[in-house]
Amino acid sequence: EGERADNPDFWGFVWQGNAYEGLTCDALEWQVSNGGGEIVEADGTISINNEYAAAAFDQAAGWVDTISPPGVVSYQEEDARGVWQAGNAAFMRNWPYAYSLGNADDSAIKGNLAVVPLPKGDGPDARNADTLGGWQMAVSKYSEHPEAAGQFAACIAGKDAQKLLAIGDSKLPTIGSLYEDAEVLDKNPFFSQLFDVFNGGAVARPSTVTSDKYNEVSTIYFTEVNKVLTGAQTGQQAVESIESQLQDLLQ
Repeated sequence: EGERADNPDFWGFVWQGNAYEGLTCDALEWQVSNGGGEIVEADGTISINNEYAAAAFDQAAGWVDTISPPGVVSYQEEDARGVWQAGNAAFMRNWPYAYSLGNADDSAIKGNLAVVPLPKGDGPDARNADTLGGWQMAVSKYSEHPEAAGQFAACIAGKDAQKLLAIGDSKLPTIGSLYEDAEVLDKNPFFSQLFDVFNGGAVARPSTVTSDKYNEVSTIYFTEVNKVLTGAQTGQQAVESIESQLQDLLQ
């Protein structure tokens, strides 16, 4: 409210609420951070239908048009970044690439931003949680130049290329020593926190356990969570619906 006295477009928190894969990432963080399980556990147990997951979704719905803009239910990454980088949001949930853009010369918030772990909820198994993303480089079996493509993939996945991408674009490396590299840390001081974050809080989406059905699992999940955010159903209705649909799909 204090900031809105001078800027009526100012909001407290922006994130990704659109019905797409980005919402699966956000909602999984809300769910796990409140002790609500991981949708489908590593042993195949469908764990979504519990009070802590439902409460996490209801809480997120309560942010809409209070601390978050009403349009956040259709935001993807760049929508959130646009609001934040213009100086119109105090906090943002996004991927590390936004750090280098936020500190660019044309950014309204250059030099006035920092990165912190996502907060945890109130459930008995609550913990700080962040969804694990991924950068993959592969060679199509239909490639006309598989040898050259393989060499490129190996090059871009190598230490030198990963260091350049970390320095220039805040892209997270897969090589642990780069999180202690002085040149990388000079451009991305928050990288010093991330090695421990990966080892202690990173949560993978249930793509391994659900295999080739993961896309359908994710679509069910983000569709039902988005309905909670838009007020079409409650968190409890969402977890019951997700459970039922996943049982039909996976069992």
